[in-house]
Amino acid sequence: MILQALYKLAMDEHLMADPDYEMKPVAYLVRVDRDGRLLGIESTKETPPEAAEAKRKTKPKPQAKVFSVPRESGRTSGDRAFFLFDKAEYVFGMDPEGKRDSAKLRQRADLFLQRVRQCAEETGDEAVVAVRTFLDDLAAGRQQVALDSEVAGNDLFAFVCTADLDCLVTDRPAVRCYWKSLRRDADSQGDVSTQCLVSGEWSVLVEKHPVLKFVPGGTTSGVSLVSFNAGAFESYGWKGNQNAPVSREAAEAVSTALNRLLHPNPPDPNHVGRTLSRRNLRLSDDTVVCYWAEGATGQELCDAFPALTEVNPDEVKAVYQSIWKGRPYRLPENTPFYAMTLSGAQGRAVLRDWFESSVQEVVDHLAAHFADLDIVRNAAPPKGQPPSPAIPMRFLLECLAPLGKREGIPSPLAAELLSAALGGRPYPYSILQRAVERARAEAGQDDWAAAQRRDARAALIKAVLNRRKRRHSQATDYKEVTRDMDPTNRNPGYLLGRLLAVIERMQQEALGDVNATVIDRYFSGASATPAVVFPRLMKNLRHHARKARDSEKSRRTVGWLEGVVDDVVADMKDFPLALPLDQQGLFILGYHHERHWLWMKKDDREKLEADRLAVQP
Repeated sequence: MILQALYKLAMDEHLMADPDYEMKPVAYLVRVDRDGRLLGIESTKETPPEAAEAKRKTKPKPQAKVFSVPRESGRTSGDRAFFLFDKAEYVFGMDPEGKRDSAKLRQRADLFLQRVRQCAEETGDEAVVAVRTFLDDLAAGRQQVALDSEVAGNDLFAFVCTADLDCLVTDRPAVRCYWKSLRRDADSQGDVSTQCLVSGEWSVLVEKHPVLKFVPGGTTSGVSLVSFNAGAFESYGWKGNQNAPVSREAAEAVSTALNRLLHPNPPDPNHVGRTLSRRNLRLSDDTVVCYWAEGATGQELCDAFPALTEVNPDEVKAVYQSIWKGRPYRLPENTPFYAMTLSGAQGRAVLRDWFESSVQEVVDHLAAHFADLDIVRNAAPPKGQPPSPAIPMRFLLECLAPLGKREGIPSPLAAELLSAALGGRPYPYSILQRAVERARAEAGQDDWAAAQRRDARAALIKAVLNRRKRRHSQATDYKEVTRDMDPTNRNPGYLLGRLLAVIERMQQEALGDVNATVIDRYFSGASATPAVVFPRLMKNLRHHARKARDSEKSRRTVGWLEGVVDDVVADMKDFPLALPLDQQGLFILGYHHERHWLWMKKDDREKLEADRLAVQP
């Protein structure tokens, strides 16, 4: 079903309008006149406007202009020249990086020249003849080429003849007909026809599936999604691609569609110079999710999808209010939505997850996802910006990695989290374990980034526990967690977290800012083995209360905090010896909620309490 869906995408977006040509970035145009004299080599590289305007620590890298060029299969370990476009090693016999020996370069240049000569002889096209003359002169030393110092080893060169202005030689009618005939002849020389699993048509099998670009973690030359390059991958005596018979046309359509989804700025093959909408999100250092849908409503959802990872609160708010919060009308039923999560590994694309649903279900599930994540924030929004209504997926993943670094995010975890959000399934329990571990490791860090990660972890813990409670209500002994502090939640883990927040506030009232707070020293132990830690903390609490009363400014606050302590410990007989993982998560939520509650303005607390009482039966 995956290949069929990708094939349909290629057809729907007219990505295969000309199946014998494809869009590729051509970095340099080699201009020659009708007599084959070199006029110059022109760079097509330029900095994209959005990259130039963005604030970056490093200078944005110029990008080559995209052109329609003959569709070629990927190179393997052997040498093979492309048709009328290629790297400098093949076109000129020159290595910009200086790594190849001269014999190898001469061999590659000769392979390129032979293909040009053959085309010139069979078509007699004046532009191809001009290119052949130039290459013959270059090989004989009658003309010279000097490459710019900025030319990279993988930069592509293509030819333009003065007769065509800016039209590539490969776009001339005679050349296009010649190239199409070459492709047809190659197909006719293949093995017997087999029914294609993708299109259902009878055709010769593709020898090698085209590679995929832009898969994170993959090689720069590309990775394969379908490959039978070892006996261990074969079955029932079939060899190679006989194990999954796919025609060349279907294989090229599938790879074109997937490369379009993976591309950060996919070129429009039907309108040179234009780009298609982006349809991928980077989840971790080596994982990306590609997504697409059918119909106008599906495209609207896909256009809004990047807000899952947006940091700009205005972008998040616009999408959150328009789609994630629901609509006043129902969406068209059965509009398909697809998502596939990929990683690169050793020349292969690893399929982490495949998701297929309807646009309506995805919208409903994402609305539930944001509702489950909804929790009060302790971290202030960036200066001059309003608070974001939802925590972006990027923060949710980074809060689970050491110091919030993307390379520390496990690839399977990123895929599972997104799959749960899209499919409305329970979040992976491993998220809870990792969130608890990171909460302990980063306890006491008081910088803004750490506070952002704490908010994201609290949101994830709440979402995991609440969905687990709904799915396994009989097996869980805790109450579903609310957005704000819940005084009716008498679960031991939740109460102990609240108690630690009060102890922290009392210490601050008594001592002010200190080098090592109770959170720095005791958070990890208090959340795992309360019976070992809390007796000492309670003794410190009483000491700090006495000291804080010496200040007239703090006297009223101390009395209020002692009242909160009395309410929290009212249902406790003894401190538990140890807390299981669920209770440790509730401990973190209790601490998060109470910390927010204690630092709220009195009027805000009273309003929240009045609202809570108003909705109680």
